[in-house]
Amino acid sequence: MRESTKRQQDGERPLNYRALFARPGVRPWLLVTLAAKLPVAMAPLALVFLVRETPGGYALGAVLGGAYVVGEVVGAPVLGARLTGARLGRELAAGLLVGAAAFAGLAFCATAPQPLTIVLAFLAGAAPAAHAGGLRALLVGAVPEEAVARALSIETTLTQGVWAVAPAAVAFLALGAAPGAPLLLAACCAALAALGVRALPRLDTTEVDPAGHATGEPPSRSRALAAGWPVYLTSAAAMALLATAELVLPALLESRGLPVTWSGPLLTAFSVASVVGGLLYGARQWPGGARAQSLVLLVVMATFVALIAVLPGLVGTAVALLLAGAFKSGVMVTRNLSLRERVPSSMLAAGYSVMYAVQGVGYSLTASLAAAVLAHAEPAAAVLSGAALTLVLTLVSALAERRPRIA
Repeated sequence: MRESTKRQQDGERPLNYRALFARPGVRPWLLVTLAAKLPVAMAPLALVFLVRETPGGYALGAVLGGAYVVGEVVGAPVLGARLTGARLGRELAAGLLVGAAAFAGLAFCATAPQPLTIVLAFLAGAAPAAHAGGLRALLVGAVPEEAVARALSIETTLTQGVWAVAPAAVAFLALGAAPGAPLLLAACCAALAALGVRALPRLDTTEVDPAGHATGEPPSRSRALAAGWPVYLTSAAAMALLATAELVLPALLESRGLPVTWSGPLLTAFSVASVVGGLLYGARQWPGGARAQSLVLLVVMATFVALIAVLPGLVGTAVALLLAGAFKSGVMVTRNLSLRERVPSSMLAAGYSVMYAVQGVGYSLTASLAAAVLAHAEPAAAVLSGAALTLVLTLVSALAERRPRIA
């Protein structure tokens, strides 16, 4: 009998946040995850600040940022597939150490030949790219079944908090200390995360199918990971909304005669609303299963993002962004829960890594779509195009969910 069922029969209530933090391994996991996520949040902007005063300037910064993202997209599924069983911690630590070395190399190579800096940027993105999926799998394995949603809400809140403070930290260090200082901090954080991950509790490697029943023979790795493709699609849909909100907002404000400088505070408020939304989602149980919740929340978030193009003035834009941000964390948590229902637990780290890569692809493709629309239409049309793309992807995912999982 599963632990969650036994707790329910015994009349025990699900763990609250305080009890969850008190569980063995959760607090160390928070520290390791914070150290691992901070370099990821800092890297794109840190690479721009690193080379903005070199002959390559901002153009080279954009190239390095692109190489870093490509590294993440390539490294997450390739290295994530290796995160199984007893070697999960070893693989995570190795990837983080290589990433730390790449970050340190970049910090001292601002004036090095461009091919070298591009390779280092790619390596800094690729080597530790599987950490998101691996650490999430470790967290899920460290808490009882009924507390998984709340634990994932904590992870989402931590992620949003890191992304909210990282740009300010990069600007402060790069302008106040040295252009390479943010990347040195990233290197130190990645190295500390590599040391910390080895001390985290190991996962139970018993083979379990997506419904939670023990199986006698492990399924095909490729078929098991492919079973999660509808969830991967919702991840791409969610990142389409995020890209639309982040990339089109400055142009939208300018087209309405509003100061572009408001884009920073508005996006910060968007992130803060996401932090609050994540905590509220994890604070109670909600009706319906995770897959149904994920689809509904995506539609609601897409609606509020579309309202950014419709509601007039600064207040209307701010209200729409705040409401979209409030539902963003719920989307992130429910898609992680949905993947657990479709991928065997022994391959969950790999599944999360694949999903992480798909997020990067979704963001990049939506950025390209937004750029194409902005070249021929008003920014409001670009916002509506991003929301429409999300709704189409959500519809395809919903139809796919009605089909049976791969055996």
